[in-house]
Amino acid sequence: MRIGSIELEKPLALAPMEDVTDYSFRTLCKELGADLLYTEFASSEALIRDVNKTLSKIRVHDEERPIAVQIFGSAESSMEAAATVAEQARPDFIDINCGCWVKKVALRGAGAGLLQDIKKFENVVRGVLAGTTLPVTVKTRLGWDAENIIILDVARMLEGLGVQALTVHCRTRKQGHSGEADWAWLEKLKNTVAMPIIGNGDVTEPEDVKRMFATGCDGVMIGRGAIQNPWLFAQAKHYMATGEVPDPPSVPERIALCIKHLRRAVDVKGEKRGSIEFRKHYSGYLRNLPHVAKLRAELMQLNEVELIVARLNQFCDNWPSTAETLDPRG
Repeated sequence: MRIGSIELEKPLALAPMEDVTDYSFRTLCKELGADLLYTEFASSEALIRDVNKTLSKIRVHDEERPIAVQIFGSAESSMEAAATVAEQARPDFIDINCGCWVKKVALRGAGAGLLQDIKKFENVVRGVLAGTTLPVTVKTRLGWDAENIIILDVARMLEGLGVQALTVHCRTRKQGHSGEADWAWLEKLKNTVAMPIIGNGDVTEPEDVKRMFATGCDGVMIGRGAIQNPWLFAQAKHYMATGEVPDPPSVPERIALCIKHLRRAVDVKGEKRGSIEFRKHYSGYLRNLPHVAKLRAELMQLNEVELIVARLNQFCDNWPSTAETLDPRG
């Protein structure tokens, strides 16, 4: 698939996730096989007002390429100006978030809220296209609810405007993360438009990646599955190449990657902020390990890196068998 000058063969993308896909997690997933990265989504209004916290979200580095800055908003003029600001961060392309389902975004007419007004959706995209010389892509959902699935009309509209790729989370806004993602729409989209289609939703195992590609989509985006198992990118590539699912990481491997991720987060954000914001990742690295409730409770109280590392290493050293592996998929 091609986006501007970027050409990738069946890429695996790390989904943009608020408060998750910061620099430390993005680069970790890149090292584990992610081909395409996106920043956390940034508010257009915050970008044009030079809010430092938001500007820091769109800061990208060469080792992350190819990478997109993702922006969201409901006003054409603000999105145009935000696209200009985003371009200054030197991403490879700009992605428009038209799929966020949370109330504070969607009910204010941004994110998936644009699915309730296709003309407004079109105007927002026009604004971004006018504000940047970079390629523009869009991420959205099937529709607002099951009675209003409009993704095929949206795809035609976007392709006509010059959008270069479309990522579809195969649920409606009303579903949020509930129910099952309906991948059948990916095949319908491929029969409707010529631009690249990236599938998203319910990709948690290597087999899921292969099954999603079987719909004909050009790329697969992994979100929550990467939080639970950041090795998923490498595992999926191995499975597609060999037909064999590799062994899951051992407990020492999981602890080692957790510590590596923690140290990287702290290097970027400072010890206190980095260690506190990292707490959301413990559940993924320790997922399905028996007798970890006490460990997690302790880790949630610590904000000094060396104390956290010592506690994790102690847990690892006391593990019954360093050769024992547990499947992070459960």
